[in-house]
Amino acid sequence: MTTRCALPPHAYVPGQTARHPEGLFDTIRDTARPGMTVEALGRCDAWLCGWEFLDAGFFWEAHEVWEPVWMALPPNSTERRFSQAAIQLANAELKLRMERPKAALRLCDLVEEQLSGLRLQRCVLGIEPAELAERVVALRKRISR
Repeated sequence: MTTRCALPPHAYVPGQTARHPEGLFDTIRDTARPGMTVEALGRCDAWLCGWEFLDAGFFWEAHEVWEPVWMALPPNSTERRFSQAAIQLANAELKLRMERPKAALRLCDLVEEQLSGLRLQRCVLGIEPAELAERVVALRKRISR
């Protein structure tokens, strides 16, 4: 698989690893700007690299690059709710890594709440909502072990 963005030098886990230098992700974050169309936001590096980071276990970093996408999306839109669900999933994964399973489960609940109104959507920002729902199910299984 070809990667769009270079992976960070390490995963930041609060209280466990060093925080990244300020501005490390600015180049990626700057690809999501207010005034962009929803379609352009779904194709920008901030959104796409966030998924690469999530898949590679860089949960804090995924949240960091997704935040400007979420902020640029129209308020109360399906896309904004979906991006918030993705951010919450990354945070849930981070909480599990931090050995805080109750916090991770609470965040899984929030992701599912965000997704509940999107069940009929086929694709949001290039991602199937069912894929995000499957990730929550898999995370819950890991938490229960």
